[in-house]
Amino acid sequence: MRQYSLLVCLLLSACAGLPSAVKDVPVKDISYSQASQNLNSYKDTSVRWGGVIIDVENEQDFTLVQILSYPLNYYGRPQLNKSSEGRFVIKSTEFLDPAVYAKDKEITVAGTLQGDIERTIGKKTVRLPLLVSKGIYLWPIYLASPYYGYGYPGYGGYGGWGYGGYGGFNPYFGYGYYGSPYWGRPYW
Repeated sequence: MRQYSLLVCLLLSACAGLPSAVKDVPVKDISYSQASQNLNSYKDTSVRWGGVIIDVENEQDFTLVQILSYPLNYYGRPQLNKSSEGRFVIKSTEFLDPAVYAKDKEITVAGTLQGDIERTIGKKTVRLPLLVSKGIYLWPIYLASPYYGYGYPGYGGYGGWGYGGYGGFNPYFGYGYYGSPYWGRPYW
């Protein structure tokens, strides 16, 4: 029985990790810094990068999203506590609503490097890596509670909206810890 439990745990852990939107795209493990040194040698290579949205521009047939690049963790989420690597641009054939894909939201994209694109930052014109998207994942907002740590809306746990136990408001179970209306703060 113990062997079966171990097997189930291993299978479940294999399912964890990257979000399915970017997991199913086959990529090569090429970092932003490697590719940006010589984009021509990595043209048409599939990569998985991420970061924070800086700007969204919708054209007639595509959307361009400028990203401030950060290294990804095991789950594919940008590690904002690390140094930024630079900028890159995502080109998507889908309409990406700027209200949804808003500035400062975290994003992970899997796609193909197509060279570079010219962008103006302030008064300077620069060339940034261009990534044609095959899969995009917009990360949920990460909430912080001064009493119970961190959590994601709708995911529960300490500091999230949880099951009404620790922090935040849950539409099914009311406010957080002991029904406090102060987003995770107890009444006392």
